[in-house]
Amino acid sequence: MSVRTSTGARADLVADTALALLADRGMRGLTHRAVDEAAGLPQGSTSNVARTRQALLELTVRRLADREARVLALHEMPDPREGTDALLDALALATHRALTRNRDLTLARYELALEATRRPELRTYFDAAGARFRDQLTALVTGLGSTAPERHALSLTAWADGLLFSCVAGSYHAQVPSAADIRTGLRELLHGMLGAVTSRAEE
Repeated sequence: MSVRTSTGARADLVADTALALLADRGMRGLTHRAVDEAAGLPQGSTSNVARTRQALLELTVRRLADREARVLALHEMPDPREGTDALLDALALATHRALTRNRDLTLARYELALEATRRPELRTYFDAAGARFRDQLTALVTGLGSTAPERHALSLTAWADGLLFSCVAGSYHAQVPSAADIRTGLRELLHGMLGAVTSRAEE
């Protein structure tokens, strides 16, 4: 194993452990020492990967973006030309995964999002990580025939974020909707935004 691979694996372990700590203990529970202990690493290992708290948070944000990209798998979404049914199925399953098997990852994202509001230097990394999702969603609604893709992508993001927060940290945390229910909500949203476009696609 090369040094490069070993270093990368260690960085991923540190970042994954940091995400788990954020979900379990919140931002105050994230320290270099806590990461070392939770990951079973020798004391000082996390500092060797990310010397400062800012560096640790930046590493964690980048890892979060990579893992959420796999959860949502937006790059694997069906082509809108295949019809809205296939697209709704894929979007609903991706959202349901974020609410169930990846619930802790979603919770960690909220911790980092709030911290970014207090750290302008972290905000830069957080926004850059989120840009890939915004760009893909914008392309998605464009392919569906949206005449206002930027606005519609924002509406879709806001709907999904609202659902995730309500069911992970909000008043609906004990009532996680099924993939079928999420699909229905998405269909209603897309129909409201795109109207005749989605109606023609379903004929």
